[in-house]
Amino acid sequence: MVGNRAWFGGLFSGSGKRRQVSAEKIVLDLTPVQEQRLQSLKERLNVPYDETRTDHQDSLRALWNASFPDTELTSLVSEQWKDMGWQGVNPATDFRGCGFVSLENLLFFARTYPASFKRLMLKQQGMRTTWEYPFAVAGVNISYMLIQLLELNSVRPKSLPGINFIKVLTEHEDAFDVLYCIAFEMMDAQWLAMRASYMQFKVISG
Repeated sequence: MVGNRAWFGGLFSGSGKRRQVSAEKIVLDLTPVQEQRLQSLKERLNVPYDETRTDHQDSLRALWNASFPDTELTSLVSEQWKDMGWQGVNPATDFRGCGFVSLENLLFFARTYPASFKRLMLKQQGMRTTWEYPFAVAGVNISYMLIQLLELNSVRPKSLPGINFIKVLTEHEDAFDVLYCIAFEMMDAQWLAMRASYMQFKVISG
């Protein structure tokens, strides 16, 4: 099981005037720690995946090794990637939708919660359909969904989830990555609960 799911539900808690006052306060008056961590996260979000960069190539290889430690990757462009749920032979094509952070999120999940990562990737839990969702592509979609939900592309978040996220970020520097893992678990649980098929993938993962 990944992290504390109360984190995710807590993003939506709050009510009435108190909610509005706290929103105005946090939008206008970030603490130095909040400012630094929010800025650091925004910088991560602005890094595109560059398949010519050695460090990006190393991260992609690390993801493969964490996913399939007993299988050698023949090339960064290979049919093998389809086993992980990429759309084609080159994951770089799928990273265009969200950038390098989506690879970082997947790698964090694989390294921090390896049992949960493998269980979801290999579809080991629950009654599964013939047409399953593509694991890796779902991961990129979840990164994108969280960025939109938390308004991380705006100057300052104004929605309740975005405001509450900054509070969590104050206490946990890796909050975005942990929330990503929780969101992935919750998406998979919803998939199973709905007995969904591939045709419903975009609705559930978005």
